[in-house]
This record gives sequence, structure tokens and C-alpha cells, in this order.
Amino acid sequence: MSANVSTSLKQESSPSSGKVQPSSRQEPAAAVQGKMANDWFARFAAAASTWLGSKWAFSWAVLVIVVWGASGFVFHYSDTWQLVINTGTTIVTFLMVFLIQNTQNRDARAINLKLNELIRALDKARDQMIDIENLSDVELDELQVRYEAIRAACLAREKARQRPAG
Repeated sequence: MSANVSTSLKQESSPSSGKVQPSSRQEPAAAVQGKMANDWFARFAAAASTWLGSKWAFSWAVLVIVVWGASGFVFHYSDTWQLVINTGTTIVTFLMVFLIQNTQNRDARAINLKLNELIRALDKARDQMIDIENLSDVELDELQVRYEAIRAACLAREKARQRPAG
């Protein structure tokens, strides 16, 4: 599990694989339950990203631009008329950055937890790969070099097998 998640899982050791398995009864810690109940921003961000990513939000944005463009004739395409759309789009863009980042953080966290579960569930997978997203850049670089060497060795073996025996 991620270092950021505080859950109390009872763990059992699987005799066949030697891996630590969470028990079938999993209860989030009280702190997590309290956080979920009081996290108004997470609920707002999830609802906003769902709506703002819809075709209706896009249609609404196009309508706003069309109305703004058509109103230019009434306002003689003045500096104030231009300032209205510039200010509006700047504010919306500023706020959307936070909503998009929140959505990406939530999605990345969910994907990492799913990958951790797959690694935990596979007998031949190495448990050391769980939570590697929390490693430093230097540690990740070391892992990358290790796996690049494994890949190079694999390619060399395949190339050696493809050579005709002569």
C-alpha cells in the first residue's frame, strides 16, 4: 500500500508463496473514514471533472464564445469587450489546472494501487516492486538501468537463438 494511505489491514502469510496477503476482512482506519466523509474538495473535484469533461460542458463553452463574439458588434469590439473574455478564460484556466491535477493524482494513485495488488497476487512477481512510485529519482534510475540490462540480455539470447547453427 502507498505510504500516504493509512489503513489497518490484518495480514496473513500465504504458506504456498511466502507472500504477505491481506485478510479477507478489510476495514479502513477511522482516520481514513473521517477523511473520506469530510473531503469536500475531493467530492467537488470528482463531480466537476465529470461534468466539465462532458459534451454538455463543451457545448456550453462554445455557446459562451459565440455569444461573446456576436456581442462584439453591440460593444463596438472595445477593449472592455475583449477584457471580459480574457479575464473569464484566465480565471477558468487557473481553476481548471487544480481540478485536472486532482483528477490525475487520483487516477495515478488508483492505478498504482491496482498494480500493487497485481504484483502482490502473482507468485513469481517480486514484492520489492510494490510502492516504487515512492522511491527517489536516483533509486528509480537504478531500477531502470537494471531492467534495461535485463532487456538487453533477453535480446542477446533471442539473437543467439536465431543464428543458424553452422
